[in-house]
Amino acid sequence: MQKFAEWITHYHKTVVFIFAVLTIVSAAAIPFVTVNYNINDYLPEDSPSMVAVDVLEEEYGTPMENANVMIKDVSVQEALVYKEELEAIPGVSDVTWLDDMVDLRMPLELVDEGMLETYYKDEHAMFTFIVQEGEELEVTDDVYELIGEENALTGDAVDTAVSQEMAFTETLFAALLLVPIIIIILTLSTTSWVEPLFFLTAIGVSVLINLGSNLFIGEVSFVTNSVAPILQLAVALDYAIFLLHSFSDQRKIHQDPKIAMQKAVRQSFPAIAASAATTFFGFMALALMEFEIGADLGLNLVKGIALSFISVVVFLPALTVWLFKWIDKTQHKPMFPQFRNIGRRVLKLRFISIGIVLILIVPAYLAQQETSFIYGIGEQPEDTRLGTDEQAVDEVFGQTTPILLLVPEGDVPRELAMEQELSSIPAVDSIMSYNEMIGSMIPQEHLDESITEAFLSENYSQVILYTDTASEGDRAFAVVEEVKEVASSYYGDDFHALGESVSLYDIKNIILDDNRVVNIMTVVAIGLVIMITFRSFMLPVILLLTIQSSVWINLAVPYITDTSLVYIGYLVVGTVQLAATVDYAILFTENYMKNRKRMTAKEAITDTLNGKTFSISISAAILSSVGFILFLTSTNPIIGSIGLLIGRGALLAFIMVLFLLPAILLVTDKLVAKTTYKAQFYKEGER
Repeated sequence: MQKFAEWITHYHKTVVFIFAVLTIVSAAAIPFVTVNYNINDYLPEDSPSMVAVDVLEEEYGTPMENANVMIKDVSVQEALVYKEELEAIPGVSDVTWLDDMVDLRMPLELVDEGMLETYYKDEHAMFTFIVQEGEELEVTDDVYELIGEENALTGDAVDTAVSQEMAFTETLFAALLLVPIIIIILTLSTTSWVEPLFFLTAIGVSVLINLGSNLFIGEVSFVTNSVAPILQLAVALDYAIFLLHSFSDQRKIHQDPKIAMQKAVRQSFPAIAASAATTFFGFMALALMEFEIGADLGLNLVKGIALSFISVVVFLPALTVWLFKWIDKTQHKPMFPQFRNIGRRVLKLRFISIGIVLILIVPAYLAQQETSFIYGIGEQPEDTRLGTDEQAVDEVFGQTTPILLLVPEGDVPRELAMEQELSSIPAVDSIMSYNEMIGSMIPQEHLDESITEAFLSENYSQVILYTDTASEGDRAFAVVEEVKEVASSYYGDDFHALGESVSLYDIKNIILDDNRVVNIMTVVAIGLVIMITFRSFMLPVILLLTIQSSVWINLAVPYITDTSLVYIGYLVVGTVQLAATVDYAILFTENYMKNRKRMTAKEAITDTLNGKTFSISISAAILSSVGFILFLTSTNPIIGSIGLLIGRGALLAFIMVLFLLPAILLVTDKLVAKTTYKAQFYKEGER
């Protein structure tokens, strides 16, 4: 490490130049990184929904419809004109309306009521169509131009377009809010006006390299693209703070800045490495998720933490040695209270702190398991165009979610029997199939292929059920299960089901399993790092219990407030909060263990609280600011949910480390001494 530090300080300009080139190249690559906004694409390839999508495209050459347009106050003839205009928009295909289902020369009174009200109700026409993948934003703009403000456009493709349109501007807006706030927090916590810029430069370089290197991955999810850069910045700033605080201390001993930096790198490296390792392995657990949106975020954060670590121990020392004079020239007096007398006050509350957590922890654990979840993207805010359009459609046509079944073609009696049983399901409003639309008595070979191709392929027959449920929820998932049971009773496993509610049903089942795996792996990985760092069996239990308590309380709040929680947020934050905030507990415990070798337990706790509360509060303030700014600036329910949980979680973790951790360490002092290798705790009377 000494030779490594000497090399960095000796060739500091070369190091800065290399990182500058890497940063410029990475920044130039960022616009070329593909961002995927379709949450269903992150289902495993062998999941039932994804297999069904592949079969549909292979057999019929088209995906399932993904957009709907409602035109208000139109006659049948006017609706047909709108249909032609929709079909003329580039990127739009397979526009379906009532004329595709029935002969419009017959009176509408003779049309099946369920079928009629699926497409035409109270002089409002509902069209369904397919938007080609990758063209969602352009098509949405063209459709809006066609239908104007008074009509409505909804569907998965519109969700994708809205997410795509808002992602860049919202991320930029969040960054523009966040950077000044971080600078203010760091300026108040340091004694130099430019030192915060050193922190941000070191981590900013690693963030840009991380974003640019995603070009080699192929594509990233919209969650990763929105959350990972800001989260990386907030979590990794601690590493830079550790190093420059150590450098500041060494400058008081060594006048030569190169020697001071060499000593600072050696002194701070264990703390930086331990902090980075817990975060690294915590995020690595996300990479084990079968639902690949979590794995995508986990791998990106793991890469980001590794790059941040390298930047702090290589680039930041070189940059500081080169420009250290600016730190000296811009010194100012401390501008923030240092919590010098907080230790004694917190110790007086130790039994109250333990008592409160004991009262809360079991109900919180149980409550967070009972939270109601949203497995998709969630409802759009009512003050957005999409939110208003969804509400308008629901008011006229009600909630409609199609389920598409692909069953083996050729056995008409069996197919008819299945359709009859499916139509008896209360949630099924209407069924569209070859038998319903054309007639089971008309042989396929007697009809032109253009008539049959919408329903029949070489191997499958397509049956579309229009249900009156939302895309997800207990009722929607119960209907999916019932439809699958009916289809299975006729065809065994030889059928396929797809649709938004079916995909979300698969997501629910997959990520429920992911939750158990990720939580166990996160706790085990972080626990092992803590055990190795402190060479103790008891300290991992104490530290994990402290932070995990804050996680459970955080995730119990939605249940207490009777609000549904986006499940991706629940899953990600359960890992992210633990991995990102356990550093507070590690920093506190590391200082406590050093103090304990020359002080009594009470004295060590008091001194640690007085000395480290300020540092921990700065880290918590930055991470909490990141979370709340994401929550306030994002219209995407998933990003907003993750932001709120991170912001609240950072504050709760800080409170737990400040009040609960000292109390537990004091109560378990003798047990910690016995279970820690060479603890060498001070005993009264040794002075």
